[in-house]
Amino acid sequence: LVMAGLAFYADARELGRALASLDLRYFALALALSSSNFGLRFLRWQYYLRCVSVSVPWQRSARVFVAGFVMSVTPGKLGEVFKSMLLFESDGVPLAKTAPIVLAERITDLVALVTLAAIGSLAFPSATAAAVAGGATVLALLALIGVRPIGDLALRLAAKLPGLGRVVPAARIALDSLRTMLRPGSLLTTSALAVVSWGLECGALYALVQGFPGLTIAPLAAIFAYAAPTILGALAMLPGGVGLTEVGMTGALLEVGGSAITRSSAGAITILIRLATLWWAVLLGLVALAAFRRFDGPLTPLETSVVTTSSPQ
Repeated sequence: LVMAGLAFYADARELGRALASLDLRYFALALALSSSNFGLRFLRWQYYLRCVSVSVPWQRSARVFVAGFVMSVTPGKLGEVFKSMLLFESDGVPLAKTAPIVLAERITDLVALVTLAAIGSLAFPSATAAAVAGGATVLALLALIGVRPIGDLALRLAAKLPGLGRVVPAARIALDSLRTMLRPGSLLTTSALAVVSWGLECGALYALVQGFPGLTIAPLAAIFAYAAPTILGALAMLPGGVGLTEVGMTGALLEVGGSAITRSSAGAITILIRLATLWWAVLLGLVALAAFRRFDGPLTPLETSVVTTSSPQ
């Protein structure tokens, strides 16, 4: 429905002409950059597993990590906790031990995307306030997680607000779990890695624009056009950000691309970048899940009992 809406907005005939004019080598480059993003995020996943003292063969860990991409089309990608279920099936690792990793991933992703959006907004003199607000948001989030007194104060204040008091105990447990993985040093490391990895997907958007004859875009503008709509889609808790992300990205491309980028070319770029990022990830996830079922599969009941009773819960 979203793609049909884009086609209607961009004029389906003109959109078809725009897609036909693409140099496919640039789409291949976009896929390569997006896949590199996945590779860097896998390194972060391995780091977090080490933080919670979980050790599995890296080949199986890679299959589990990529299989989690099938849940990219869940609100905020929180469905990727599916990875924890797969680790329980294959190695008997308790879900409570690895589920906080998914939340830590989403937090560092948000930090990275806000940072990139703030950097990209520097290309526009009128967006200085947005850059400052973005930087302040990142600093506030880092302080909330990394500095215990600040986090505890925020929880006490939240407990006094109507409707929030009942979720504070669960939030306190989650925050304590996160602090084991997001200490200041590790938070800085994983956030920097996330900035680089998501920057590669911004680079994929930049590459796609260059693939259309006569179109160009400034690197900072490409960063902003990718990062800002991605944040909006995630915060709206839409499945995979579908709908709001596409609308925001098309609008951002029209805004930053000048007169050269038309509705049809903006719609074509948006469709292709979503294919090269979100839907490419889902396809890889399906392949990895099939490989997991073939080579790893669930433990037998006896094996599960042995693993879970011999490991601390």
